[in-house]
Amino acid sequence: MSAIRALRQFTAVSSRAAVLRSASSSVRARLASGKLPSRAFSVSARSFGQGTADVALSNKLLEETKYEKESMAEMPKEPEFIQEFKAQGKWQIEDTPLNDEVLLTRKFGNENLRLTFSIVDIRGENEEFDNEAASEENDEDSSQEEEVLNTYPIRASLTVTKSSAPGSLAIDMMCQEGQFVIDNITYYKEGGLATDLTAEADWKRRGIYMGPQFDTLDIGLQEEFDKFLQERGIDQSLALFIPEFAEHKEQREYVGWLEGVKSFVDA
Repeated sequence: MSAIRALRQFTAVSSRAAVLRSASSSVRARLASGKLPSRAFSVSARSFGQGTADVALSNKLLEETKYEKESMAEMPKEPEFIQEFKAQGKWQIEDTPLNDEVLLTRKFGNENLRLTFSIVDIRGENEEFDNEAASEENDEDSSQEEEVLNTYPIRASLTVTKSSAPGSLAIDMMCQEGQFVIDNITYYKEGGLATDLTAEADWKRRGIYMGPQFDTLDIGLQEEFDKFLQERGIDQSLALFIPEFAEHKEQREYVGWLEGVKSFVDA
């Protein structure tokens, strides 16, 4: 290779290297100044974290909410059966929104009674009873349909404490068809143990004898317990009220749930 050719090749290589160094310096300068354009990964106006199905879901939730509210608009805010129950003056209703449990309280002599039930029990039963109602003959009247709808079982728990004595009774029952069916009766030596919701109390309750199955007791003893409860207002009137109130509350909670989910989806 001649010296001249070698010199030309060296000059060409040096020139390319200089160009690369210049380009690299330019890029670094633009990066430092923040003027280098960034790549646009999306040209959609959709906000970050919002899926393509959100709008359709929100519209459907709104549609369902409107339908439910229109159905409830014709009904009074407080149905007549609740007004009549309160007018009796026996039980106080503690109904907290967004809570699926309802608490009824009353005093009987030196006793404090707390009866709790949950609307959870009617969720799994609604479909079954709706199917039964749909299969009924067309000539059945509305009162028969209402009777069908209100026959689903709801679990209830009653605690009885005395201000003048330690200990308490916890009675687990099933409310169905206008009556209470007792499962078992537990006696707690510590009065607060029946209603205490702490982890320590729950641990103590696990080791306590829960009592026999109620239907295994002597018939005469079962009858006396039934009288004991009826005298304290655990009777047919209350057994008819509980499922009706549970259905009323479930409807209200459902509307609140629809609104809450929609507001979260739209956020």
